[in-house]
Amino acid sequence: MTDSALIGPVAAPDLHVMSFNIRRRLPHLNPRSPDRWVHRRPILKRLLAAEQPALIGVQEALFDQANFVRHALGDPYRSIGYGREANKGGEGCPIFYDSRRLRVLEWKQTALSDTPLRPGSTSWGNHTPRVVVDAVFHDLAMGVDFQAVNTHFDHRSRTSRLRSADVIRRIVLASQLPTVVTGDFNTDANTAPYDRLTGQGLLLDAWNTADERLTEEWGTFLNYRSPQRNLKRIDWLLVTPGVPVRKAAINVKRYVGGWPSDHAAVQAVVNLAGTTPAGTISG
Repeated sequence: MTDSALIGPVAAPDLHVMSFNIRRRLPHLNPRSPDRWVHRRPILKRLLAAEQPALIGVQEALFDQANFVRHALGDPYRSIGYGREANKGGEGCPIFYDSRRLRVLEWKQTALSDTPLRPGSTSWGNHTPRVVVDAVFHDLAMGVDFQAVNTHFDHRSRTSRLRSADVIRRIVLASQLPTVVTGDFNTDANTAPYDRLTGQGLLLDAWNTADERLTEEWGTFLNYRSPQRNLKRIDWLLVTPGVPVRKAAINVKRYVGGWPSDHAAVQAVVNLAGTTPAGTISG
C-alpha cells in the first residue's frame, strides 16, 4: 500500500517541481530528538516516493543524504551538484530529476561570493559557504528547453542574502529560457531579497500565480512543530513570466513517527508548453 500524495506524478504537458530543505544530518542529538536523521530518513522516503516530482531542488543535503534522496525517488532519477566546501564536500544544493522526462544539457555550480569559481569561498558577511546550482534541461515529452536554479541563502547575513539575490537575478537575466528557481532563502516573502528577485516582473512567485492552491499558506520552517499560518514563508518556488502554474502547495503532511524535515516541502505543477523567453527585463 502506497501513501497518498498531495500532488504525485503528473503527465505532460504538466511538470511537477519541488523545493525541499531536507535538513542536514547532525551528530550527538538526544536519542528522542525529532531532528535525528535515523528517525527522519524513512519518513522522507515515504514522502518522496508518494510525490515523485520530476524536478526537485534540495537544500542541506550531505553526500550520504543526497544518495538516499536519489534512491528514495527511484532508479530513473539522477542528480547534479556537490558539496559547498572547498573540497566539494559538506552539505549541498543538488537538483534531482526524472531521467525519463528530463535530460541535462549543461549545468554548473558556483559559490555565492566575490570569487564564484572558487569552491568554498565566502564573502558578504556569510561565514559558511553558500552556493547556487543552475542547469539547462530538455523536456523529452514536450521538446522544450528550460533553466532550473537551486540555492540556499545565508541564515545570518542580510547583506549576503541581498547580494545572493543579485546573483540569481543575473543568472535569470542571462538566459533566454523559461526558468524555475527553487530554494531556501532564509527570509520571508516580501522582504528585500524577495523584492530583488520578483521586482520588475523578473520572476513570479508560484504560490501567488497558481490557478489552484492545494493547502493553506503555511510558514515553511516548521521546526518539528504543528504548521501555522502567518509565519515566515522562507522557501520559495519562482518562475519566469509566461510559465503557467497550475497548482501550488506547501506540504505539511506528518507521518506516524514524525516529520521528514524541519522545513515543509514547497511544490508546484507548471506547464512549459508555449512558454515565453526569459531575460527580457532590464536589469
